[in-house]
Amino acid sequence: MQTKIAPSILSADFSEMGKAIKMAEAAGADLIHCDVMDGSFVEPITFGGQMVKNIRPLTKLPLDCHLMIEHPKTQIKFFAEAGADIITVHYKACRKISETYLKETLELIKSFGVKCGAVVNPDVPVENIFGVFPLCDMVLLMSVYPGYGGQKFIPETLEKVKRARAYAVKCGRPEMDIEIDGGVTEENAPLIRAAGANVLVAGSAVFRSDNPAKTIEALKG
Repeated sequence: MQTKIAPSILSADFSEMGKAIKMAEAAGADLIHCDVMDGSFVEPITFGGQMVKNIRPLTKLPLDCHLMIEHPKTQIKFFAEAGADIITVHYKACRKISETYLKETLELIKSFGVKCGAVVNPDVPVENIFGVFPLCDMVLLMSVYPGYGGQKFIPETLEKVKRARAYAVKCGRPEMDIEIDGGVTEENAPLIRAAGANVLVAGSAVFRSDNPAKTIEALKG
């Protein structure tokens, strides 16, 4: 399975966002990862749908919008219309509202013709989202606690990746994208790929690299 690299613009210079995205695309990125934080589900506030709308014309790469927000259903329309290609939402945020909210939100995303995915934090078993695998185009496993870039990779995530890939195969979705977000480096990328993840979010690794193209090539293996 081809490995795809999704540089997170959370680690880019916000005053040079267009330049950063064009650099990532030229360096061989496969997606642009947009970390959306609301200051409630996670402490920081980053940006919203307007940022996605503004960067949409700057790249042909898919925009991978990771919503780290409360009540994600209320924002789906805005991100879909802004040009998101895939929208992922957190199990934990949805579970606070109701047992069915995650499924309803994923169905809403798909109703806009956008790909969808479910996200679990390091302290949430991946089995908690097995029920929505048939709806998902992607599942995202956080390998750090969401909120801040530059954190160290939590190695226990590798076992979760293996279980997620095994279940995807079991339910007839062997090609499902399994994404890892947090602490991805050239050193741990081979372990992540071997465990079964095929989409690697890399913020600091790419945007702070002296040679982003070489870094992306190394991450892909």
